[in-house]
Formats: sequence, C-alpha cells, structure tokens
Amino acid sequence: MSELPLRLIILARDQSEKVQNTWSELARFLDRQVGVEVIAAAVTEDVAFDGLDADLVVVLGGDGAILRACRQMGRRQLPILGVNLGRLGFLADLSPAEFQNEFPGIRDRTFHVTEHLMFECVLHHADGSSESYLGLNETAVSTASSLRMLNVHLSIDEEPVTTYSCDGLIVSTPVGSTGHSLSAGGPLLRQELHAFVITPICPHTLTNRPLVDDAGCLYTLTVPDAPDGARLIIDGQIDRPLLPDDRIDIRRADVTFKLARLPEHSYYATLYRKLGWGGQPRYGNTEETT
Repeated sequence: MSELPLRLIILARDQSEKVQNTWSELARFLDRQVGVEVIAAAVTEDVAFDGLDADLVVVLGGDGAILRACRQMGRRQLPILGVNLGRLGFLADLSPAEFQNEFPGIRDRTFHVTEHLMFECVLHHADGSSESYLGLNETAVSTASSLRMLNVHLSIDEEPVTTYSCDGLIVSTPVGSTGHSLSAGGPLLRQELHAFVITPICPHTLTNRPLVDDAGCLYTLTVPDAPDGARLIIDGQIDRPLLPDDRIDIRRADVTFKLARLPEHSYYATLYRKLGWGGQPRYGNTEETT
C-alpha cells in the first residue's frame, strides 16, 4: 500500500434512485477503508475543481455523466474512473460490485491512466462574436425537428473537401466513435488514436462515406442554407441554434481526457463485452457468469 492516502473526488449528481442509493452504499464502504481520503463529493451541486488535487475523480452514472464531468473540469483534467449505472458504458465500465472488489488495487494505484483526444469547437457568428466549447465525444450538426435536408460544407485546413447532403453531420473523436457516430454507421476507432471521423447522417449520396483524418487539422463546417431548427449539438449536452451565416471550427484541444483503467479492463475487452462480440450485447450492469 502507498504511504500516501488515495485522494478521491466523487461525482454522483444524477438524482435517480439508482445513483443515489449506490452513492450511499459506496460512502459507507469508503468510510470503512484505510488509506483513502474523499476530499470532495458532489451529490446535489457541482464541485468547484479550482484548487482541488486528487488522484481520481470517481463518477457514478453512465458515459453521459463522464462527459459532463469532463466538461466541468475544463482545462484542468484529472483522471476519471467511471462506475457504470447506465446502459452500455464504454467509459464507465466498472460495476459498483467490481469497484468494491477491486478497491485494494485501486487504493494501491494499480490502475493506469490513458490520455485521449478532446476537441475545441468554436461557433462563429456573422456579427463577429463567437462561442467556444470544450468537448470529448462529438460535434453534430442536426436538423432537429425540421424535416428539411441539410447541405453541410466541409473544409479541412481551409481546403474545401465536399458538401454533404444529409440529415446531419457528426465530427467525432475516437472516444466518441462508440456513440452517435457508431449509430450513424461510422467506424470504431481505437481510443488512443489522434484522429477525427466525419460521419454523415442518412447521406443522400451513396458515395458520401465516413472520413477519418488527422487530429492536427482544422475542420470547418458551414450550412449556408440552414433551415429553421438547425442545431449545433456538442456531446449531446450543449445545444445551440445554427444560422445560415454561422461557421463552426473544430480542432484538437490543448488538454486531454484522462481515463483510469484497471488491469484486465482494456478497450477491446470492453468492446467484446458491451457489443456482444462473444454472443449477445450486454446492457446495464448484469454480472456475467462463466
């Protein structure tokens, strides 16, 4: 055991009965442990991360809770360990029981931290103003409730590439490739890759296929004939109206997402279990039997 206590920040903001009951159980469990210090716990309100220094941020919930935590930390990213109380859980892949069973190793810092691409999305308006957002999964342009097709112009490093006639367009990181992009027919990318994938939603031209390109590039999207109801959506949690004269710039962020994984919990092992590559897809936290 390390001589220094393991410093934890706990995030359990979801007010669902499942999350709150799990937090109550884990709080009692952690109170009985030695060599651990919970320096902050957010149950009803956000944690102010300024000035906090922790070994791990333990997030209770699903991948959406991790996306929210990642955005909340801003440019001071701390390692996140997810306890899955959602459905698939590609980032939050530990069950509450696994967290308790493997806690001696967590306390002894047997986990390893991998760093993953994050992006900065800047929405430029015609009046010269702009809005900047930090994201982890994807930027999506969507028609929302509108039934009109979008014509989305894509440029990479200021070079015009193509115009997607589609119901929407997704620019995703490797971490986000298992999310909205995957459901739209995009490829799975290894999480540590430094790349973006551009995936059209229901393209009206069969030759418009998903495109993978370098994360060092600048990706620019415009929708000159954007209809009423066109939206810019970031990580499924930030929703902004999109106007015809707006421009969207997407580039690699200057910070990375830090994901803590335990031994024998790898990306491909998670895909194997969650996507049912060995049989049926696994939803929720049902324990596997052997």
